[in-house]
Amino acid sequence: MNAPKHFILRKLGSLTRTINAIVESEFKEYGLKRGQFLYVSRICENPGINQMTLSHLLKVDKTRAAKSIKKLIENEFITKARDKNDARAFLLYPTDKGQKVYKKIIEEENRQVDICFKGFGDSEKEIIFLLLSKMTDNLEEDWKNLKR
Repeated sequence: MNAPKHFILRKLGSLTRTINAIVESEFKEYGLKRGQFLYVSRICENPGINQMTLSHLLKVDKTRAAKSIKKLIENEFITKARDKNDARAFLLYPTDKGQKVYKKIIEEENRQVDICFKGFGDSEKEIIFLLLSKMTDNLEEDWKNLKR
């Protein structure tokens, strides 16, 4: 490879920030801020998910997850209910408002996918998916070792 390996991570970071900036701009009108669309989408896709599982899924620390969840509850995108099996835990569910905005989130996600993969063949998309999955798996142990 001609370019240094660290440029790959820089490109991934730039791509992520670009997509987040576009998406956050799109969802301002719904009252979603700073990545909250990620929480809404995962809760809609996994109704009854607990906060710990959600924070692991999104790769965010518990404190950040708690703050975002609190705001989403205040703005009526989600609700929480005590877990019947674990009185210390809460389960998260989307509200009707959350479900409606989720449809918009998926529309925008599909639009971003179409833009990002313009000109890519199916085999190229599959290779990217496999390589990114491998990179994610390689970092999993470091992620688990972080203090949360």
